[in-house]
Amino acid sequence: MNEKTFKREMMMADCMKSENPDYYAGYRRGLRRKYHGEKFGTESEHNQWMNCADGEHRKQTQAGYRAGFNFKQTLDKK
Repeated sequence: MNEKTFKREMMMADCMKSENPDYYAGYRRGLRRKYHGEKFGTESEHNQWMNCADGEHRKQTQAGYRAGFNFKQTLDKK
């Protein structure tokens, strides 16, 4: 993920957060982990977010984290 895409996605998530605050909080966290890698959080925290049982975190926050981390960069090839 390049910096331009990261910033664009973070801005989009910030604009959308009023529609689903839990999901977009998780999405932003997942994007940060995707962009910064191991510099953001620990491997243990990341594994907990990716593999946590339902209810360990709010379901929408879990889904948002996973979506942010699994973001596929298709438009920006530079």
